[in-house]
Amino acid sequence: MELQGKKSIILIEKMYNDYEFIYPLYRLRETGADTFIVGPEAGKKYEGKEGTSFKSDLAAKDVNPAEYSVLVIPGGYAPDHMRRDKAMVDLVKNMYEQGKIVAAICHAGWMLASAKILKGQKVTSFIAIKDDLVNAGANWTDEEVVVDKNLITSRTPDDLPAFMRTIVSAAQKL
Repeated sequence: MELQGKKSIILIEKMYNDYEFIYPLYRLRETGADTFIVGPEAGKKYEGKEGTSFKSDLAAKDVNPAEYSVLVIPGGYAPDHMRRDKAMVDLVKNMYEQGKIVAAICHAGWMLASAKILKGQKVTSFIAIKDDLVNAGANWTDEEVVVDKNLITSRTPDDLPAFMRTIVSAAQKL
């Protein structure tokens, strides 16, 4: 297993993009990473845009970033809800500052902007939030997957295979 012994986080909030949540969740688990679903509240059920639902394992306020290697933020409307929770934003910022992998797809760039970690970073996202990321100081580009230090970004569900290959490869080096 590629990530045996590593711990990862996937963030959750209501209205997540089902594909951008489920694909990374199961891909990380199949690599052997001990993967936790983290939301604003522990043990709460969150529903995706297409109707799937998952329960959070932990509340963001209870997570020690030092114990984890990877944090994945799915898109959909969830990032707009996540960014309203200080503990969720702080978790992203702390993971990034500790050199852990922070990966965001589609609209998840909103969380990166709220965490104030975009200044000078090369990133991509869904085209609709390009201006938000540029205004937060990012150098935006239209590519399948972009890596800048420990930040990994992708545009849409179509990019999920490349996004996850890149995350797994980067996590193996930690």
